Amino acid sequence: MHSALKRLPVHLTFFTRSSCALCHDARNILAQAWKRRPFEYTEIDVMTTKDTKWKDAYEFDVPVIHVVPTIGEKAVGGIGEGRKLMHRFKVEEVVGVLEEVAKAGKN
Repeated sequence: MHSALKRLPVHLTFFTRSSCALCHDARNILAQAWKRRPFEYTEIDVMTTKDTKWKDAYEFDVPVIHVVPTIGEKAVGGIGEGRKLMHRFKVEEVVGVLEEVAKAGKN
């Protein structure tokens, strides 16, 4: 019998670009937040992704995170929906959004 891996209750997408000093700082913030509230993670470089809508939306606005609940096999609502934080954010803000989205996903 195979047992499926349990999904974490929230999925975080991090929009970044290679030449972004704020993104480096944000990545460290996300690592600290993960220690307090683990989450599923996807990273998208807005300059290299094939989906041009992210470059159009965030080329000059990174770092940005999107947080959505997960149910079953996928993130609910998908990338681009859910709660967002932009630019400079603190560990406490990220953890707060993770908790809020996890709680909303249970309803």
